Amino acid sequence: MHILLAEDDPAVADTTARALRSQGWSVDTTARGEPVPASLKSDPYDLLILDIGLAGIDGFETLRRVRGAGIETPVLVLTARDAIEDRVHGLETGADDYMVKPFSLAELVARVRVLTRRHRSRRDSELTMGSLRMDLVAQRAWIGNQPVELSVREWAVLEYLLGRVGHVVAKEQILQSISGWGEQLSENAVEVYVSRLRPKIEPAGLRIRAVRGFGYLVEEQPELLPPLT
Repeated sequence: MHILLAEDDPAVADTTARALRSQGWSVDTTARGEPVPASLKSDPYDLLILDIGLAGIDGFETLRRVRGAGIETPVLVLTARDAIEDRVHGLETGADDYMVKPFSLAELVARVRVLTRRHRSRRDSELTMGSLRMDLVAQRAWIGNQPVELSVREWAVLEYLLGRVGHVVAKEQILQSISGWGEQLSENAVEVYVSRLRPKIEPAGLRIRAVRGFGYLVEEQPELLPPLT
């Protein structure tokens, strides 16, 4: 497990990092909040442990920037602030858990295990490609932080395609996957749903390509992404 620890107290950072490394986990530390969002985007961290009283921007602003960037890394907040208002604010800003200093290192390790296990379970129930994310349990989709409106059958077609990324999927296969509503559907119906999906997923940098004589293939196409403003 790879953990990013944002803590500006050297003694606390050292003690906490040593406790986490004793579990065989890799720990990187920073005393400032500014580099945290970029670090989470560039490195595959499994968890962010975040102090609120950081130098520069504080932990709340750091957390706001992390979630605003669409980063879903689990966040455990560590802070000396024990007011209910601070806890509520931290959780509403996007924290997954909250511990008040001084804290037990054994409890910290236990909470880290629970948070990462919960995140892995949730991740296993999602399909992602480009900036598109599909929550298979809630049956909701997002591009970045923006929800994507999909009909029931559009959802079924997209889920089937994303579940087979890298493979050409025949129309007949898609048809079988979505025709469980007690009615006969034609291959033309698949073409209709695919044509409706294309403009909806292009903002995620994705394209559904027709492979003549075979079926459809979902590909990442970065040139489809909207320009940065």
